[in-house]
Amino acid sequence: MIDLRAVINERAQLADDVTVGPFSIIGPDVTIGAGTVIGPHVVINGPTSIGKDNRIYQFASIGEDPQDKKYASEVTRLEIGDRNVIREFVTMHRGTLQDRSVTQIGSDNLFMAYTHVAHDCIIGDHVIMANGASLAGHVHLSDHAILGGFTLVHQFTQIGQYSFSAMGSAITQDIPPFVMVGGRPTRPHGINSVGMERNGVSPEAVRQIRKAYKILYKMNLKLEDAIEEMEGMAGDSDELSTMVSFLRNVTRGILR
Repeated sequence: MIDLRAVINERAQLADDVTVGPFSIIGPDVTIGAGTVIGPHVVINGPTSIGKDNRIYQFASIGEDPQDKKYASEVTRLEIGDRNVIREFVTMHRGTLQDRSVTQIGSDNLFMAYTHVAHDCIIGDHVIMANGASLAGHVHLSDHAILGGFTLVHQFTQIGQYSFSAMGSAITQDIPPFVMVGGRPTRPHGINSVGMERNGVSPEAVRQIRKAYKILYKMNLKLEDAIEEMEGMAGDSDELSTMVSFLRNVTRGILR
């Protein structure tokens, strides 16, 4: 299942049923789990670990050195979970010592063509990055987030779960969970009710999140006052508790 024209370093560890296409290069300290399919002309450098049942298409570059001028050939890592789809010309870089030394990607994500995941990013599960979307270093992208085509995300930005960006968004501050953003300049435009409903979030939870959005964006409150108002109505709602926790830990302010 490994094409004779592929180059596999003797220090790479591949499960018995991994497929590697012609002219792909697997470097040292790369681990690839069962059922993963590597297309032709893929380059994977290490230290990189890739889980089970991933599909990596042609011309992807995985586990390369970070694009950071402070990087000085230190040993850092890229960790990828299971069942991810990584399309053509995707680039994913290892971490740096200035953060946790690891770029971490969860499971069941879709990275469309030409997307970029920079050093030290942390990506959850069930994320979609559409064609050309790019993350600068140290970005945290939570579960079920969707980035539209050519979305650009500033370094150290946090993007909450079930958030959604429209095509061409430029995200320079944190995006709370469940919020949709878009336009030029990029601004919030309601909640991602469709994404939540598709993933089984209850109608009552969606109604509460819509109320929380109005408190955060429509009542002209200071952020701390809005957080306190939302905290008072959170009760046993996991979704609102998640939103409050996110807002209490923002690093760059939120896009408002």
